[in-house]
Amino acid sequence: MRTSDVYLTGIGVHLPATVSVTWAVQNGRYPADHVDLHELTGAAVAGSLPAPEMGLLAAEEACDRSGQDPKNVDLLLYADSWHQGPDGWQPQYYLQHHLTGGGPLAIEVRQGCNGMFGALQLAAAYLQGVRSPDRARTALLVAADNFGTPLIDRWRMGDGYIAGDGASALVLSTERGFARVAAVGAVAVAEAEEMHRGDEPLFPPGPTVCRTLDFPARNTEFKRGSINGGAGTGALLRIHGQTLALVERTLADAGIGMSAVTRVAYMNYSREIVEQRCMVPLGLPMSRSVWDFGRTVGHLGASDQVVALNHLLCTGQLVPGDHVLMLGVGPGVTLSCAVIEILWMPPWGG
Repeated sequence: MRTSDVYLTGIGVHLPATVSVTWAVQNGRYPADHVDLHELTGAAVAGSLPAPEMGLLAAEEACDRSGQDPKNVDLLLYADSWHQGPDGWQPQYYLQHHLTGGGPLAIEVRQGCNGMFGALQLAAAYLQGVRSPDRARTALLVAADNFGTPLIDRWRMGDGYIAGDGASALVLSTERGFARVAAVGAVAVAEAEEMHRGDEPLFPPGPTVCRTLDFPARNTEFKRGSINGGAGTGALLRIHGQTLALVERTLADAGIGMSAVTRVAYMNYSREIVEQRCMVPLGLPMSRSVWDFGRTVGHLGASDQVVALNHLLCTGQLVPGDHVLMLGVGPGVTLSCAVIEILWMPPWGG
């Protein structure tokens, strides 16, 4: 989707202190043979700090950096991929209570690891659709997760990644900002939804009977073909093909080619996954990825790409005219992509 006159005016991040993979190995939490294989070094661990509180901290920083009065935000989207608090309660209202007030439309986006992309697409469409001549419209996008709960093991969450806690936030506006959302897009390989479901029953839902989350086991069942008649391999090939097609469409919508991509913000996965599933297919070297940073904090749910963008800005690795390709994959299987053009360096940048 080509976006017109949608800008980033602020980014906020909250990352708790990291716990090293060395500690996890010494305490029997992480397989020793995975250290050299995946080259991950640690994960951000929030302890008992709730995800919505981290989201509030990130949102406050984003609003402060943008000079945006949160009371004047028109749209609040809250993305998450893990449990946020009491059942029957929704986290976006925590931010309304403590930050924005009750004015903006507030919606929780449940799209797993691609939640921030879904929020970006929805917000861009909203801003372009309800723009009024007398004032700019703004949206606050927030993502937050704390995986330190009994139903998941962050150190064995999946093959080639470990779960990190953290939060990120974006302030979008139709007023010119330091970066432009040039394009954003998504596609689903729907027949691969079994990849994250496995043969687990849909009812009763796992958390209601204290069933732990085991993505590796579900993926094994999917690849083995016990639940899809052997269709798993074909679905995996379609995921690869659809990823490349999505990137090509999104770059075309942004009006650039691959040669104009300065950096790629992908999932915080192992080196071999980032290299073989992302950088090699795109024809780009690993030096254009943000893997060296992502390996230190873990897979942050829906925040990987925004936190990476913030890192690139704060460490002076971007200059005006650069284009950042943000690419993600999540349950669904959904594939998401966005192109961010840097217009000028914000004062809080490196």
